[in-house]
Amino acid sequence: MSDRNIFKKCPKCGTEWHSRDDFLADPTLELNGYQADFRKLEHGLFLFTHKYLNCFTTMAIRAKDFLDLYKGRRYHENRALTADCPRYCIDERQLGRCEAFCECAFVREVIQIVIQRQKSGKGIRDET
Repeated sequence: MSDRNIFKKCPKCGTEWHSRDDFLADPTLELNGYQADFRKLEHGLFLFTHKYLNCFTTMAIRAKDFLDLYKGRRYHENRALTADCPRYCIDERQLGRCEAFCECAFVREVIQIVIQRQKSGKGIRDET
């Protein structure tokens, strides 16, 4: 199968996920970080660790591959590092929701959606 039919391939063990749904439904993957890009949110990176046998490699996937999961309200002003910012986006291991009225807050909601899909063992299309 050609690489263009692969959503992501583990660089260490070679496991292939052919779709985002397959990737999110895999119980051997754990979202464990987010590196923000404050200039272009879609260039931020979600960090997943492949906890399979002796692999344990961490892979980065651009946030843009997941941003369409959130259909809620989005703010248009970047409030990162202002007085009302909890600074979650500068701590790559902080995956909690952000209550700030900031354009970056919706990425935190995407993180929650990804975590829920992983906990349920379902991909995106499996949700009813």
